[in-house]
Amino acid sequence: MQPEFVHLRLHTEFSLVDGIVKIKPLVKHLAELNMPAVAVTDHANLFALVKFYKAAMGQGIKPIAGSDVLIFNPEEPAVPHRLTLLVKNRVGYITLMELISKAYQEGQHQGVPMLRQEWLEANRSGLIALSGAMNGDIGKALLAENTDLAKQLAEQWATLFEQSFYLELQRIGKPDEERYIAAAVDLAIATGLPVVATNDVRFLKQNDFAAHEVRVCINQGRVLDDTRRPKDYTEQQYLRSTDEMLALFADIPEALQNTVEIAKRCNLHLELGENFLPDFPVPPGMTLAELMSNTAKKGLDERLRHYPAIGNGTSEENRKVYDQRLEDELLMITQMGFPGYFMIVADFIQWAKNNAIPVGPGRGSGAGSLVAYALKITDLDPIEFDLLFERFLNPERVSMPDFDIDFCMDRRDEVIDYVARNYGRDHVAQIITYGSMAAKAVIRDVGRVLGFPYGFVDGLAKLIPFEIGMTLDKALTDSAELKQQYDTEEEVKNLIDMALSLEGTARNAGKHAGGVVISPTKLTDFTPLYCEQGGGNLVTQFDKDDVEAVGLVKFDFLGLRTLTIIDWTLQIINLKNQQSGLSPIDINSIPRDDAATYELLKNGLTTAVFQLESRGMKELIKKLKPDCFDDIIALVALFRPGPLESGMVDDYIKVKHGAKAEYAHPLLMPILKPTNGVILYQEQVMQIARELAHYTLGGADMLRRAMGKKKPEEMAKQRETFTIGAVANQVEEKIATYVFDLMEKFAGYGFNKSHSAAYALVAYQTAWLKTHYPAAFMSAVLSSDMDNTDKVVTLIEECRQMKLEICPPNVNVSNYRFTVNDDEHIVYGLGAIKGVGESAIEEIIKERSEHGKFSGLYDLCKRVDLRKVNRRVLEALCRAGAFDVLDLNRAGHLAELPTIVKVAEQHGKMAETGQDDLFGLAAHAEDVVDDAETYTTAVEPWSEPERLAGEKLTLGLYLTGHPITQYEAEIRQFTNGTIAHLQAEVERSKGKMEARVAGLVVEIRTRQTKQGKTMGFATIDDRTGRLEIAAFGDKYETYRSIFSRDSLLVAEGALAIDDFSGNLRLNVETLYSMEQAREQFARGLQISWVVERQASGSQEFISVLQTALQPFKGGACPVGVNYVSQAASASLQLGDDWRIRPTDELLSRLRRLSGVDVKYR
Repeated sequence: MQPEFVHLRLHTEFSLVDGIVKIKPLVKHLAELNMPAVAVTDHANLFALVKFYKAAMGQGIKPIAGSDVLIFNPEEPAVPHRLTLLVKNRVGYITLMELISKAYQEGQHQGVPMLRQEWLEANRSGLIALSGAMNGDIGKALLAENTDLAKQLAEQWATLFEQSFYLELQRIGKPDEERYIAAAVDLAIATGLPVVATNDVRFLKQNDFAAHEVRVCINQGRVLDDTRRPKDYTEQQYLRSTDEMLALFADIPEALQNTVEIAKRCNLHLELGENFLPDFPVPPGMTLAELMSNTAKKGLDERLRHYPAIGNGTSEENRKVYDQRLEDELLMITQMGFPGYFMIVADFIQWAKNNAIPVGPGRGSGAGSLVAYALKITDLDPIEFDLLFERFLNPERVSMPDFDIDFCMDRRDEVIDYVARNYGRDHVAQIITYGSMAAKAVIRDVGRVLGFPYGFVDGLAKLIPFEIGMTLDKALTDSAELKQQYDTEEEVKNLIDMALSLEGTARNAGKHAGGVVISPTKLTDFTPLYCEQGGGNLVTQFDKDDVEAVGLVKFDFLGLRTLTIIDWTLQIINLKNQQSGLSPIDINSIPRDDAATYELLKNGLTTAVFQLESRGMKELIKKLKPDCFDDIIALVALFRPGPLESGMVDDYIKVKHGAKAEYAHPLLMPILKPTNGVILYQEQVMQIARELAHYTLGGADMLRRAMGKKKPEEMAKQRETFTIGAVANQVEEKIATYVFDLMEKFAGYGFNKSHSAAYALVAYQTAWLKTHYPAAFMSAVLSSDMDNTDKVVTLIEECRQMKLEICPPNVNVSNYRFTVNDDEHIVYGLGAIKGVGESAIEEIIKERSEHGKFSGLYDLCKRVDLRKVNRRVLEALCRAGAFDVLDLNRAGHLAELPTIVKVAEQHGKMAETGQDDLFGLAAHAEDVVDDAETYTTAVEPWSEPERLAGEKLTLGLYLTGHPITQYEAEIRQFTNGTIAHLQAEVERSKGKMEARVAGLVVEIRTRQTKQGKTMGFATIDDRTGRLEIAAFGDKYETYRSIFSRDSLLVAEGALAIDDFSGNLRLNVETLYSMEQAREQFARGLQISWVVERQASGSQEFISVLQTALQPFKGGACPVGVNYVSQAASASLQLGDDWRIRPTDELLSRLRRLSGVDVKYR
């Protein structure tokens, strides 16, 4: 049957600014409506193209590619004209990709990508254009009744898009529509241009309009009730059926017929699934395969010279195994057509190593390849660790190899830049990701747009369980409280129903953590490009699955902070070694059987050790007591929910500590012995299939995949194959079935051993460094986290536990990062001081290294550029203690600064103008100016609280002490433990717990709710860690008077991980100041009065004690006295009249009395 209408203008969820149409429901709905074709024309992008093409072709619907673009309007740049471009053929597809890429790279105005008219004049082949209806330049001219201009524009476009320009008509319920249509039809008659009808679709069904309005508001950051927000959409912009469109345009039938004509003219065929590798340069007379083979053989020789072949035979026999495996792998790689891939990866990794950029030992299944080891792509010997090549590349299921490579976080971009330079900047880009509205986020977004108060929305979002892959439907099943509110409260139901309709919708574009594509010809032959205004952060418009579908090869350049930490640690160690004449440490050559390192691990002292530092992991380590490298590989694999819940971990530990492992068949013993009889790794599943049932390793990899996917029909087939193979191998059928069941059970939990071994190596390296070079290691860890004050607080506490001394910043010693001095003390990095910029620090360090240490504050000010090291910087350095090396009196430095800076500036000006030479008079001036003593100001040094306040202001923490220290003994009596202890408890309990905790308020935030109520959030610090406490509604009003910065608070309430921030938070039930807490919790004040010798002053002491207590009477706290002298001792309780208010002032007075000690009971 001849189609009568095709939708040619439709926005999916990938338009981001509007549109909630999802691809699969769209295709399904089109099939229901018997519509044979459709165009997707997302707003200025082609994000959805490949997904749409695949889905439409799968359903037998013709996909038409296109985009709604904006044309720059020189008269009013903020109001561009709209135009819809549709792809006729392959040429048009390339043209559209080039144009859209150019709009992002060169045409953004206030962040909105626009095309220029001249770009279309130069590049428009293979495209059809629709005029943009009332939002196009012709439409605007017609509405302004400027017929001449409209005609002139129509003729211009018609000339530009010869036989391919259509005047677009819409009837979607917008004002002035009919006036526009009448004028457009007249214009069509006058110019001979064809007309075409569209419905400017934004949602599938009419009742989706409300959800679409919410989506638009989320993007605009507005609320739905905002009377000023632009209302650009109508409820008629749904996917109308052919009959509806026929009725709507019964008066202009040719507008409908032309949609079908355009659909017939648009024929795009995409080649999906074919790979296009970039060219790798090959010497003349050589093939790429020969180059790879030669390079790999040389590399293996080099490897085996340093690390001899592993095996049970003679060295020659062992070497044969390596050579044979290398030949096998090379043959497979060549047959699969991937030598180029291996050589490209080896090239940029070698470049990184040559440029001292740390590279990880491997990641993922790539570590199973001996060719990768020989080419220096990975640093793990796969034969030593029983790693399988087929787990990485399976000849029986050819798919693109995928090396994930870790680089030092700070220098990863240098490697990407090398690749861009080497292959051409228009051949290399990173890959886009699309952020979507996940369960919690969509509740928060929708709640805000609907105008619900923050506290109400926050409460609902928190009822959604914190779990990867959580959906609202699942949350309604899992959370009884959420379900109950949904069923009983209309507001909750409305919010969640709206959120359900938008859940999973694409919300924004981002950048893939490490994906980079390299194309053989320019990128826009394969994918359109997207970037920020100014061209930064260039990414492909197709996501990782789609770039692979169109044939581009993805390389993963991942940043691993731990590699940076190891590198910084080695720099510190090797600099000292060089100065002492010792050879440098090569981290890849350290012994893997170091007893001291395993001792550190067994004791669970793994804070800052890669992969092993979480609370749960520390507990697992203490139970397991690792004593060899295999145990660390196992730890990385065991510490996951599956193994922990399945009992595998307990079995592994029992056998480790002496229980007997059971093996269902002798053939399993060599495979499972290294893991104490437990099937822990995916590679073991493959080895069992090979040894018991004579699978090829490729076939065994297929079995592993089938077990992971758990498809019943596939599993039944595999079970039969396994059983037949095992029985043929003289294994009883009963045992074969039992082993298959065992494999099936554990395959779901099985971990990739290649990945586990590679990360275990990095973990071991960090543990080794922490054991043997603790100061250098911790200083590197502190440097890597110096922007995160909360983390620094925790790490400094760890240093204290390790008995490492941390010195304040020192202007004569400190560098930008944390360093280690000659006494093995960690010296605070200047870069961690707030208010001191990098250029100021560089200036100080450069001057110090060129002309020696600074002798005083004036000397420093005279020698540095005071435009960089300005007064604000100097004040911050002073408060942080960086000038203590010159004089311990920080208050004095601060008082001297104004004069010193002024004189130093004058000195600088004189030096600049060359007055030193003028009649020889400058000599006298120098004497006056350089007398630093003249500017020394006698000022009383700061008290401890003042000194600590300065540190808190500039370092974000208390370094040389802590205001809480004097209260620690007291606090211990009435809290549930330190913040660090409670964090560990919450992690262990995996849920909410009631707690009472004390800390000093270091930060306060307040926020207004819709009802005008205030919520208070405070960060408290107790030296071991930091914790956010939150007081909602009435609680804040109740405790407002004590909710202040720098006060010591004791908070009671529910303690849990906050879902939104992922950090620990306590919701306040009760809050006490320190004095209120003493009154509430102290059972009494105990005064110990020790008399050294028989004193006659007893009466006098009692009188002084009375005087001290008198002003504080009238409280609830009883007072007891312990009297001890050479002659007697006694304890007595003072009467109720002497109950006191236990304030700091009283304690201070009592402690000043001679021979008296004061504490609480």
